[in-house]
Amino acid sequence: MTDPGQRRIDWGDGEWTTPPAGVEERDGALLVTAVEGSDAWRHTSYGFVHDTEHALLAPLPNGTAVEVDFLAEFDEQFDQAGVFLRVDDEHWIKAGVEFADGLPQVGAVVTRGKSDWSVAPVPEWRGRLVTVRASWSGDAVTIRARAEGEEFRLVRVAPLEPTLAVSAGPFACAPTRAGLTVRFPAWRTGPADAALH
Repeated sequence: MTDPGQRRIDWGDGEWTTPPAGVEERDGALLVTAVEGSDAWRHTSYGFVHDTEHALLAPLPNGTAVEVDFLAEFDEQFDQAGVFLRVDDEHWIKAGVEFADGLPQVGAVVTRGKSDWSVAPVPEWRGRLVTVRASWSGDAVTIRARAEGEEFRLVRVAPLEPTLAVSAGPFACAPTRAGLTVRFPAWRTGPADAALH
């Protein structure tokens, strides 16, 4: 179910932060094959910086939302896909599904110089169509996610200064293996959510 106020974004409207190993359009969907070792993270706990995510981004004005659909067909540690919001190298948010410790997990990484991470297990989402929505209104971005046929659930509310230049769109990463291909059936934008709840 798509909100009638939303419009589909053409895949050609975005620019890659890091080009993937392969990209193919098929029946309106985008198939993205990630490079082995691709990831996005800054410092916290691990001490490393990774900025090799495959994020296809277009401008996201304040007062709007972005939604990405993808198939959560993950089976290797840290396979991931979802929505990426970027200000610059040190200020960004990624939210979606990541395969960790044998289960799909819905969560978000919010980075302001250093990254944090929050996840919750969603084993029932494995192999299903998932939608992640990031809504930017005022000084915050509200992230929601759902599997097809379910209601959106709140994943995160994070601060985001209202005057920043932000770009957003689908992303995929494969930190530990080669050969991950993620199918993205759609990328949409529309008005920001009217309320938090």
